[in-house]
Amino acid sequence: MDLNGVTPFTDYFVICSGTSGRMLKALMKAVLDKVRVEHKIKTKIEGQPIDGWLLADYGDVILHVFSEDQRINYALEDLWAEGKILLHVQ
Repeated sequence: MDLNGVTPFTDYFVICSGTSGRMLKALMKAVLDKVRVEHKIKTKIEGQPIDGWLLADYGDVILHVFSEDQRINYALEDLWAEGKILLHVQ
């Protein structure tokens, strides 16, 4: 989601969801590993898989990894409706 000019704290949200705590953890680990190798950037994650929401803040890009229930509950796409969805994959 492109938030450039919409919010002062980031330019993009990457939002994804998984069906279990194990999947949330695996999704986050895959991204952390890939970004570390490809871009030499490290970050810490916020949240726990059991909470249903993990977040990695890369500055201009914030990654949100949700359980299906938490994604519906927080509805970031609706909350930040001024942003432009660049890609939607189901």
